[in-house]
Amino acid sequence: MTLEAILTNMDQLEKLHRSLLRIANDKTNRIKQNDISALDQLLKDEQAHLAAILQTDNAREQAVIRFFTEQGRPVPLQPSISDVLELTEEPDHTRLKEAKDRLLQAIHELKWQNDLNQKLTYQSLQFVNLSLDMVRPRTDSVNYSKKEIQGNAKTPDLTSFDSHA
Repeated sequence: MTLEAILTNMDQLEKLHRSLLRIANDKTNRIKQNDISALDQLLKDEQAHLAAILQTDNAREQAVIRFFTEQGRPVPLQPSISDVLELTEEPDHTRLKEAKDRLLQAIHELKWQNDLNQKLTYQSLQFVNLSLDMVRPRTDSVNYSKKEIQGNAKTPDLTSFDSHA
């Protein structure tokens, strides 16, 4: 029963990550189209998904802890699916490994898409800064000393002959 709860949580995590991936793809399109209001809504949706992912991951972790407790084994400090895989036998082992691999694939795709979005956002920011620099006038900052402002700047007379030598 506990293994079924772990598999259910893994499937739910995969669905949430796939949904988050769709949002990340939409974000890419909105960034390209410079649609700020739609992008803002997508960011809110993303926050809701992240909260659901955290909640589901906590449930998965609790199910893993229950699995170890039911097996009469010590619970690892940070229980993971890999720890459970070491203790399961076929066909549960295969089902759990496939669920883990699907989730890792979804996470990898999401990471790649988020990296792309980060680069696009950075490029957009660079373009905005470049545009502002072209519009804004540049002022040359020149520093003068107090003596130069008052007109008392006198340079010492230097000779090319040293009489003390």
